Amino acid sequence: QVQLVESGGGLVQAGGSLRLSCAASGSIFKINAMGWYRQAPGKQRELVAIITSGGSTNYADSMKGRFTISRDNAKNTVYLQMNSLKPEDTAVYYCNARVVPTSRFYDYDYWGQGTQVTVSS
Repeated sequence: QVQLVESGGGLVQAGGSLRLSCAASGSIFKINAMGWYRQAPGKQRELVAIITSGGSTNYADSMKGRFTISRDNAKNTVYLQMNSLKPEDTAVYYCNARVVPTSRFYDYDYWGQGTQVTVSS
């Protein structure tokens, strides 16, 4: 089994910053891409940012320049530094990882439980 555990969400004022963390654990052989998604009330889940095992990154347009994704491969952890937060960034943020479990040949999608980020105006 593979588990993803997120931390770092909370309440912040507009213009503030938060840093999210997501640690993967369990029967892991290899982790390929890791990423963050978010879902606001009444909206579909959307991509925030992804990072490959080699460190290449991709961001949704509305996050470019404000959010930074990074990862520590030795710790199987991905981070999301969020600056200049806006009320419209309020959502549940989910961690995602494409993991090759031990004794498997292919990677599978795993999700964290989500962490609430609320930005007040």
